[in-house]
Amino acid sequence: MKIWHRIREQGVPQLVLFGYTLIALFPIVLILMNSFKTRKAIFNAPWEPPLADTFSMQGYYTVFERSSFQYYFLNSLIVTVVSLILIVFTGAMAAYALSEYKFPGNTFLGLYLALGIMIPIRLGTVSILRLVVSMGLVDTLTALILVYTAQGLPLTIFVLQQFMAQVPRELKEAARIDGASEYRIFGMVLPLVRPAIATVAVFVMIPIWNDLWFPLILAPGERNKTVTYGAQQFLGQFVSDWNAVLSSLTLAMIPVLILYILFSRQLIRGITSGAVK
Repeated sequence: MKIWHRIREQGVPQLVLFGYTLIALFPIVLILMNSFKTRKAIFNAPWEPPLADTFSMQGYYTVFERSSFQYYFLNSLIVTVVSLILIVFTGAMAAYALSEYKFPGNTFLGLYLALGIMIPIRLGTVSILRLVVSMGLVDTLTALILVYTAQGLPLTIFVLQQFMAQVPRELKEAARIDGASEYRIFGMVLPLVRPAIATVAVFVMIPIWNDLWFPLILAPGERNKTVTYGAQQFLGQFVSDWNAVLSSLTLAMIPVLILYILFSRQLIRGITSGAVK
């Protein structure tokens, strides 16, 4: 509610906000409704909510009976959380160094580290696969963690560098005069850029959680399947179990929604920082 109040203070009409909310939530609500309906009702009345004669939990039963969905969920959780920790910690340190220390090639190094934003990492799939094979990490969660960390670092460094450059230099110089180490100063700067960290975490987490490409290439084994990859087993060339597909997608959305709710305030602050004076 506080977020809505802050946005309304900027003069955005309430009707416009309501319309944007409906557009954003419509796909989520549609998937959620149809996951609790029979297969016939999904195709005959996809816009109607589940009623007494169309309500069915068959999709959820199928997900947990025909697959090890709880292990898929755990694999995705491990890969996403560990990757986020490495991305935020490593990216914050690199961003702090680039924003704090001026040296020859500083600008060039910053552009080089941010180059991954413009060049999709999937273009290097063949080379990445060869590297993973040479390291003996094929069909492991470690391979996914390393690839996702490399994927998320460019955006993290680019965003955090801009925010850290706005931290008053006098504050850091005062800490140095008091004898604080560079690590202590770095720890002091992090809370000041918390909205940027939350924003980066959300934008980096969603592609990792929803990715299908690298789990299919680097970790195709049953024990290392992620949620998105595991949901594909219900999609066949000729026959698809849409009840199970919609149910698995509904379960896969839960962590993303929880993360957004927890960090929504910081996310809005990070996105709008400097936009409104």
